[in-house]
Amino acid sequence: MAKVKPRVKVPKTASAGEVITIKTLISHKMESGQRKDSDGKAIPRQIINKFTAEFNGQPVFSADIHPAVSANPYLEFTAKVSESGKFTFTWVDDDGSVYTDEQEIAVS
Repeated sequence: MAKVKPRVKVPKTASAGEVITIKTLISHKMESGQRKDSDGKAIPRQIINKFTAEFNGQPVFSADIHPAVSANPYLEFTAKVSESGKFTFTWVDDDGSVYTDEQEIAVS
């Protein structure tokens, strides 16, 4: 599989109390477990099954992801920010791999 690469877009700045839009995309092939290889054996499921976003250590968004999601899952959500801080994004793979990204935002 190609290298798994998370990409996140968070505004660099915001006003106190502003609702911002956050966009995430992770490059991942997402195998559903329903297909068979050339020998007729089932290809094991390998999907990103959990996504979480935290702001300054507090959860702001989470999603359980199921096999129907396409390769390179894209998630977009909003969050209200009242102070400067750091978003931490975590994706968990069926094989136990964990991918993270962090983005800071300055609130005035």
